Amino acid sequence: MMLSARELQKEDIELITQYWLSADKAFLEGMGADIEKIPDHDYWVSMLSQQLELSYEEKKSYATIWLADGIPVGHCNINKIVFGEAAYMHLHLWNNTTRQKGMGVELVKMSLPYFFENCELKTLYCEPYALNAAPNKTLAKVGFTFIKEFISTPGFLNFEQPVKLWEMSYEQYKAITK
Repeated sequence: MMLSARELQKEDIELITQYWLSADKAFLEGMGADIEKIPDHDYWVSMLSQQLELSYEEKKSYATIWLADGIPVGHCNINKIVFGEAAYMHLHLWNNTTRQKGMGVELVKMSLPYFFENCELKTLYCEPYALNAAPNKTLAKVGFTFIKEFISTPGFLNFEQPVKLWEMSYEQYKAITK
């Protein structure tokens, strides 16, 4: 299977929107999201469209699309962006046919240059739900450093939960992408 990553494009907006709006309650809870907090269609379209119009320095969110054999299968995004400093990463494979196939590690690695280089990051963080094993295993395999586990509400879509904080410095990124 040929894997690749690219920046979000206009035609991807509906794919991400449907990922969030069609997910069932059990799946959302398994990743730490609260179905009651999922925004409507118009929110997603507006937010993602705005992302395409802003410069890297102005972005509040920035996404890459993951592809398998040229077909979009997921996305990786950063938010809480402080340009030239840090951001928080999120990783999403959109359906069961692509999850737990071992492709997450390579897809995350393919997204890192977009985030580190285009947003000039010194540090990239990720704080997945501690009870969601898949992203935590992926982050460890990619080369992120585990910092700590604590209770938080990590984002506007989440319920209060135990999270694991992972970190990657620019130097770590350069070392794994040589």
